Amino acid sequence: MKNNTDQLTSSYVFILIILHFVSCGSSSSIFDVSIQDFNSCIQSKSNNGTTISQLIVTPANSSFESLWEARVNNLKFIQPTTPRPSIIATPTDETQVQTILLCAKKLGYELRIRSGGHDFEGLSYTAQEPFVMLDLVNMRQIDVNVTSRTAWVQSGAVLGELCYAISLKTNTLYFPAGICHNVGIGGYLSGGGYGNLVRKYGLAADHALDIRFIDVNGNILDRKSMGEDLFWALRGGGGSSFGIILAWKVGLVPVPEIVTVFRKNVTLEQNGTDIFHKYQYVAPRIDHNLMISVQINSVLIGNTTTKTIRMLFEGLYLGRMDALLSLLDKCFPELNITRVFCEEMTMVQSSLVLGEPSFTSTTPTSMLANRTGIVKPWNNKNKSDYVRAPIPKSGLRKIWKMMFENDMTETITMYTFGGKMNEYSDTMIPFPHRVGVLYQMLKGIDFADQTSDTTLLSLRRIEWLRSFDKVLEPYVSKNPREAYLNYNDLDLGVGSDTYTEASVWGERYWKRANFKRLIRIKARVDPENFFRHPQSIPVFSTNVSDM
Repeated sequence: MKNNTDQLTSSYVFILIILHFVSCGSSSSIFDVSIQDFNSCIQSKSNNGTTISQLIVTPANSSFESLWEARVNNLKFIQPTTPRPSIIATPTDETQVQTILLCAKKLGYELRIRSGGHDFEGLSYTAQEPFVMLDLVNMRQIDVNVTSRTAWVQSGAVLGELCYAISLKTNTLYFPAGICHNVGIGGYLSGGGYGNLVRKYGLAADHALDIRFIDVNGNILDRKSMGEDLFWALRGGGGSSFGIILAWKVGLVPVPEIVTVFRKNVTLEQNGTDIFHKYQYVAPRIDHNLMISVQINSVLIGNTTTKTIRMLFEGLYLGRMDALLSLLDKCFPELNITRVFCEEMTMVQSSLVLGEPSFTSTTPTSMLANRTGIVKPWNNKNKSDYVRAPIPKSGLRKIWKMMFENDMTETITMYTFGGKMNEYSDTMIPFPHRVGVLYQMLKGIDFADQTSDTTLLSLRRIEWLRSFDKVLEPYVSKNPREAYLNYNDLDLGVGSDTYTEASVWGERYWKRANFKRLIRIKARVDPENFFRHPQSIPVFSTNVSDM
């Protein structure tokens, strides 16, 4: 694994030099010349150069910082030391994207592509080298066709906007969207994308029918012209490794007019360990129409200083309440779900209620499309795992004990798999966490009460998370220990000079067969490795089949 300390230091120095020239109003700085060159390139390559140059924002513009921060969804990155783009480009159409790409290549800039900005490690809006941030915020058109049960959606749209657009035309079709409303379509689908319909319909990427895509040479391709290999790679292999995904055509799935949501908190004192232990056996094998997630925290008991574990069980059932209660009474009576914990609503209302704790079924569904009305979801560090065998009660007690050692800033969330996921092979698309996975585990610690993630207390929490990760090792998937690409984690490694080095993190996201296939596709479509970031698909001088 590479040591990036020197590179990081150099980048900070570069940024400070730039900010010095800008703040001093120097008209002869290298930065100014570079921006002038970029604008000149835009003018020369575009028929509407004047218009497109108005969409180029630099640190010299008063709107630069607010535009950059607007979709920095992990607040720990909003620090003076975080490397900013040299240029933010906000195109409104595909030809402008082509022009921005070609000019970034010509002038030697890296290119980062941001749709929702929801990535855990900030890879869509930070970089260690001078870079252009291609912000697709102005490209979020959605066209829903109820008759064909499809929708075209541009990559700059967020999940909430797509769900709301569908609901305006029908309440019996939907899309297998994720839980968080402000996740960008571009990153969500290109990482696989799971949500509350995962047990019924699989991943979002399983329902991708076509893609509009710009390759490294500026060619606009669709599924037919790009070929099935690249189309395979873009549905779970990470689009930013291969080019720029402009839009997706997705299939919509049938849902009932009325669904049922339930929520119930359980503590250790309420037999929580036994209930969670039973959950692991029941939830992945129960009726495909039912999805149950569990959110776990350590909390204080009442007004005491004694800690306990609180488990929030949340469920979405594609049907009416009576049918749900009958199913749970038969298969999971230990959870003791009654009518008081349940509510019937439309599918779009369930997206509101399950996606944001402050929303209720009476919240206007238009809030799904209101980007400014949705609170940014986190200020934290996260890690992911997949559980393929139930954790024994002895293991659960070790987990609770470890959680008690933290300062109640941790959240552990389990999303049940099984169901439809067991019907797909690991190689159907690059996302390999399919047959045999009981649930996905997301672990995180919060810095909301800290000025940054580098304070003494924040660092202590990060160290706790890494230690907690080690405690979980006997109970999660092995060979490889799997991780979810869309929950990117640079702790897994960033080296990519050799396959051995890259496999440390690559095989955890994709497993060996898929990772090697992604490398072969990358070598063909982007042989010079223009589209890159610390965990992008690498390019090697040696043929991967020989490794």
